[in-house]
Amino acid sequence: MENELLIEEIKKLKAERNAVILSHFYTRREVQEVADFVGDSLSLCKAAVDSKADIIVFAGVHFMAESASIISPDKVVLLPVPDAGCPMADMITAEALRDAKEKHPDAAVVCYVNSSAAVKAESDICCTSANAINVVNSLESQEVLFVPDKNLGVFVALHTDKKIHLWPGFCHVHENISDKDIEELKKLHPDAEFLAHPECRPEVLSYANGIFSTSGIIKEVERSGSTEFIIGTEREIVRSLRRKYPDKKFYPASEKASCYNMKKITLETVLNSLQNMEYVIRVPEHIRVKARKALNRMLEISGN
Repeated sequence: MENELLIEEIKKLKAERNAVILSHFYTRREVQEVADFVGDSLSLCKAAVDSKADIIVFAGVHFMAESASIISPDKVVLLPVPDAGCPMADMITAEALRDAKEKHPDAAVVCYVNSSAAVKAESDICCTSANAINVVNSLESQEVLFVPDKNLGVFVALHTDKKIHLWPGFCHVHENISDKDIEELKKLHPDAEFLAHPECRPEVLSYANGIFSTSGIIKEVERSGSTEFIIGTEREIVRSLRRKYPDKKFYPASEKASCYNMKKITLETVLNSLQNMEYVIRVPEHIRVKARKALNRMLEISGN
């Protein structure tokens, strides 16, 4: 079926079912174009809270759909592709986190939202890359167990006096960006600003002109007077920025920085999701209640 027909059918079913489509910045262009809201993890959490729809179709990965279900248990949350997961989220389990908490009994647990509901339930508060520094500095505890992204944890540690215990997790997309990539791009484009996501390795971040969340990178391009940028995050952002700012030049920090799980979401899978009400994501209530507390604490700090 042609994209135009798929989009038409999706819009029709959306209206009939009182559904909303939330899409992450890393999904395919055509999926973003049919979505009601496109954003990063923090803004998508807020959109799920604010939505008046009966059904949320989450064009993203599993932990994101779980978060929507945690926040909005009265809504049906659908994930179009059930195996669209996050390798970093799989690098920590609730059991492993409980063991770590025993080793650091005085530490508050700050959990990156790129994690399972079960891990969130074992945490004191969640964070995103957009608010991680504020979240950590808001805590009374002087000791923090930061899970699961070590690179984001290292970045946060530079902006706090608290003792940070790191978990050895990472995002494969941002890990694929190397300092050699940036050195080469800086030589090729000496006037370009390098805007990096804090999930990048510390040696990569050392070259950055600015370090921002995904939405922060987009806002910085808008604010900046520069006309050339090296973009240190998932490649879909480069494509989006090129469309939005055709008079500016954008270079991906690495051709390998692509999230294959996000790309599993297509117009066909979104349509199937709405047609067949697949695949429903539900979080067991005893986990949901505890995970909701951690997410709520984050949203309160973020002004929601």
